[in-house]
Amino acid sequence: MSVFERYLTLWVFLCIIAGVLLGQAAPGVFQAIGSLEIAQVNLPVGLLIWLMIIPMLVKVDFGALSQVRRHWRGISVTLFVNWAVKPFSMAFLGWLFIRQVFAPWLPAAQLDSYIAGLILLAAAPCTAMVFVWSRLSGGDPLFTLSQVALNDTIMVFAFAPVVGLLLGLSSISVPWVTLLTSVVLYIVIPVILAQLWRRALLRRGQAVFDATLTRVGSLSIAALLLTLVLLFAFQGQAIIEQPLVIAMLAVPILVQVLFNSALAYWLNRRLGERHDIACPSALIGASNFFELAVAAAISLFGFQSGAALATVVGVLIEVPVMLLVVRVVNRTRGWYACSAETPVREPVL
Repeated sequence: MSVFERYLTLWVFLCIIAGVLLGQAAPGVFQAIGSLEIAQVNLPVGLLIWLMIIPMLVKVDFGALSQVRRHWRGISVTLFVNWAVKPFSMAFLGWLFIRQVFAPWLPAAQLDSYIAGLILLAAAPCTAMVFVWSRLSGGDPLFTLSQVALNDTIMVFAFAPVVGLLLGLSSISVPWVTLLTSVVLYIVIPVILAQLWRRALLRRGQAVFDATLTRVGSLSIAALLLTLVLLFAFQGQAIIEQPLVIAMLAVPILVQVLFNSALAYWLNRRLGERHDIACPSALIGASNFFELAVAAAISLFGFQSGAALATVVGVLIEVPVMLLVVRVVNRTRGWYACSAETPVREPVL
């Protein structure tokens, strides 16, 4: 993991502090930034989102889709958890914790928005960081790549319908034109640009490709952090008035991560998959494409919405929680049955 990735939680905390302070010190500046919109798309944020997402998508080789059949059981678990369980379980957890358990302590006007943000977070399977988690757990790199490529392909077509369905079931009105615009702006166009860039880099050689990814990776994280500063500048007053809102939003996200990773891990074992397949399958079921979720939340509901804040809480807890999941799957390696391909080893302490 790079320094940015390893300490992402710390950087997000610093962004919270910086954003809140700057928002209180110069509210006019941020109001002017927030007004730079065309068709409900904030131009500075749109640029930052592209800087976040495109470098992540350059890593994805859609040619890996040909590998899907090799580990159909692991892929089946991945798809089941990511598309049939994860968004729906988050909608339920959002209803349970936001509308029931924590409702007395949250602003009533934002309850629907918080749930919408949680749904957006759960409907976007991880694209980039799962490669890090897979490497740390000894996951099969080809399987990791193939499941990411397949999820990204499905996301182009399924993200908007799944989000629209769950928001509708949660009695949250959603502007479909804006939702579809978000899919085009933050999924379709970035995928096309990233793949064109990927091909151009690979034509110049693998060394050039690897060096470029190293350079733009830091740029991508920097764009994410700058977006968070802007978001917290708008959210500053709400956070000052109710500082525990972030902790309350973190609870359903944490429960969802632990539930989905455990479910995928167990299902892979029941289906007889190898440990190095089960690990990335469980990890992608637990993590999120939070860059897309943040972008969609801002486009649909605005900078000052509870939805935008909820997606950022996902960024805040991503690294420490996923490192916990990695530690668990490493320590339970012996739980998987012996086979010629994956001999049981002592758990990593």
